Amino acid sequence: MKDTKKFLMAAVMATGLALSACAPTAGTAAPAESGKAAEPVNVGIIYSKTGPLAAYGATYYEGLQAGIDHATGGTGAVNGAKINLTYADDGGDPDKAVTAAKDLIGKGYKIIGGTVVSGIALKLAEQAAQNKVLYISGPAATDAIQGINKYTFRSGRQSLQDVATAGSFIDTNGKKVVVFAQDNAFGQGNVAAVKAVLGAKGATVESVLVPDGQELTPFARQLIDAKPDMVFVAWAGATSGTMWQTLSQQGAFDAAPVVTGLGDAATFGAYGEATSKISFLNHYFPGASGTEVEKEMIAAVEKAGQKADLFTPDGFVAGQMIVQAIKEGGNDADAMVKALEGFSFEGPKGKETVRASDHALVQDMYQVKLVQTGGSWAPELIKVVSGDTVAPPEKK
Repeated sequence: MKDTKKFLMAAVMATGLALSACAPTAGTAAPAESGKAAEPVNVGIIYSKTGPLAAYGATYYEGLQAGIDHATGGTGAVNGAKINLTYADDGGDPDKAVTAAKDLIGKGYKIIGGTVVSGIALKLAEQAAQNKVLYISGPAATDAIQGINKYTFRSGRQSLQDVATAGSFIDTNGKKVVVFAQDNAFGQGNVAAVKAVLGAKGATVESVLVPDGQELTPFARQLIDAKPDMVFVAWAGATSGTMWQTLSQQGAFDAAPVVTGLGDAATFGAYGEATSKISFLNHYFPGASGTEVEKEMIAAVEKAGQKADLFTPDGFVAGQMIVQAIKEGGNDADAMVKALEGFSFEGPKGKETVRASDHALVQDMYQVKLVQTGGSWAPELIKVVSGDTVAPPEKK
């Protein structure tokens, strides 16, 4: 996740246990009168513990712990059935993630969650459909998993919401917008989103896509030579600082207006002299919503010795969705799907709703600016952008 002002957007980055009178199946709670302990519900979480997006994976993980704790009232159980979380490291590698998913599914797991990597989310969505298990994606922003199949949901935002947030304060009619992005599923998804959203508002949309590991200078020059009216950057991961430095050195900020999506805290100082020239849209920063649920999430993460960040809510919401799926769906994937479709709840960002038709997660977004506080940069809220106004176009 920008009119007479000039902007550039970095869409950073790189979605109960029903009791019955019959005998319980694996993962369902036994009726209270039976005197039997409910069997644990196994949930597999595949995320980037290592790899280029490990920092994002860490905040997702921390948020998930807090979300499960919140949604279960601190018990870690639903209707007496303990939620047994098993973690697998995808390392940013789709093949590694698929292997982990197949292993978990082969062991009978009916719920899979996680990944911050868009390309991996697509692969895990395929596994969910093929094996009829519930999959709740994490911070991966690709729009391609929206409505991809009945078993796939997300606990974060998607690229269309980032772009629509930019569109909430940019008049792009008649302007040439060039998307500067990584040449991967995340970047390509952002190009498609900009065409769908800003293109629909009268913009001509072009792109400069940068393959992983390539020297950035030639691509920065290509961007400038395109003579854009506005540049929209979609970038995630450890190379963000280098990318911004290269754009500054090559004069991109003098050539076109700049808008960027505000990433995690590690990036706040990465914009250098360009900081004052950029206006930011944002998925989340600590204190953005001020809700009681957010305060509880932040407190829980800090109690664990960590700090809430950009993707902490994605993990927290995943925990809420997992608990809802088990509470209403037991260990039956189709019943879990029905339990989540239309599910509306109070998340860390306020009211969030799983749209029944295509499983988009409707949620508020933010307009922010970076201000200097005590010698460092910190986000300051400008405006809450209502989730309904930036909801992705519906897929049917």
